[in-house]
Amino acid sequence: MLADIVDALRCPVCAEPLAPRDRALACAAGHAFDVARQGYANLLPGGARPGTADTPEMVRARDAFLGAGHFAPLTGALAASVGDAARVLDAGAGTGHHLAAVLAAGRARAGIALDLSKHAARRAARAHPRIGAIVADLWRDLPVRDAAVDAVINVFAPRNAAEYRRVLAPGGALHTVTPSARHLGPLIPELGLLTVDERKEERTDETLGGHFLLASRTPVETTADLARDEIAALVGMGPSARHVPAGELARRIARLPDPFPVPLSFVLSVYRLR
Repeated sequence: MLADIVDALRCPVCAEPLAPRDRALACAAGHAFDVARQGYANLLPGGARPGTADTPEMVRARDAFLGAGHFAPLTGALAASVGDAARVLDAGAGTGHHLAAVLAAGRARAGIALDLSKHAARRAARAHPRIGAIVADLWRDLPVRDAAVDAVINVFAPRNAAEYRRVLAPGGALHTVTPSARHLGPLIPELGLLTVDERKEERTDETLGGHFLLASRTPVETTADLARDEIAALVGMGPSARHVPAGELARRIARLPDPFPVPLSFVLSVYRLR
């Protein structure tokens, strides 16, 4: 709930603390931001253009695929990595699936779900009683106060290193998840999907290196036998949803065996503050 995290938030316009006011969050300077009836708050500053936000179709696909448990090994590894952090920020939270698992497994008293998509924030607000969901742009200054969280998780999402460092309390850690070059395996050429950069981990280290030091790196590997509709959901929840026309994608999926074994391959990296 927003009540659990409001003391960690700041105004995206003037960086002053936010407090509840009627059905809004407002700062002392008078900047106010609506709280939707679904329970999330939109903290995008005026003029922001959420053009790259996940669409309702992408959010539905992600909710269906993650809800079926196919990423359970990853979610479990992430929850174990975060451990007993008291307050957790999920930067690029999507539906809140991973953050909800982290809260359920550990001792965190609250989780902040940030995502550019209001459709994702709507679902994240319902994912766990201790999640407060916020619409925000990860590439801008985050609407989170300095040193307000004990852990940041970042799953397949933009990495704003300076801001993640700013919001982390001393002793906190950044937990990132990236796809390995093996992720999706034969599905990539079969469907014409976007490939994973073989230097992904190296580039991530470079992006974060000015503010963080790599503490550990763990591969998470599994294979899922997916039905064709599950493959459609898997593709539909990621960037390839914008890359392959829907009709052509459906034709390519229809040619696959049913079920089709798909490797799911991730890299879980933990970074500590410099």
